[in-house]
Amino acid sequence: MDGSARYNPGPAGIGIRILRPDQSVLKEISRFIGIKTNNQAEYEALITALKEIRTLCPNQPVVIKTDSELVYRQLKGEYRVRDENLKPLYRQAVGLLNTLPEVQIVFVPRDENKTTDKLAKSASDKFGSWNEKKKP
Repeated sequence: MDGSARYNPGPAGIGIRILRPDQSVLKEISRFIGIKTNNQAEYEALITALKEIRTLCPNQPVVIKTDSELVYRQLKGEYRVRDENLKPLYRQAVGLLNTLPEVQIVFVPRDENKTTDKLAKSASDKFGSWNEKKKP
């Protein structure tokens, strides 16, 4: 999963790829989520992914891969959540994580997250073209 904001804050998107145990794609999501910061987009991607997982494969072990060091370390309890805008997103994510039987959070380098990065950036870029169409 990945979140992207063109500016910080700015037009933001999420990219999610849910894989089956054999690594085939179960579902991909590329969605514009409004004007957000990059960290908010990362949390929105995680929350959306967890909701999809609960629907598609609620009793399966889950591995969440993120290239967001902040989200990873906050979920591991290594960093406190200080940003008031992130606190409700963090609480929602933790609540969803607690509904799944087995979840592993893995921090991956950005180049190992290229597919979801592309999905997220594509979604955030759609706002620019949509916004251009709305101008007189």
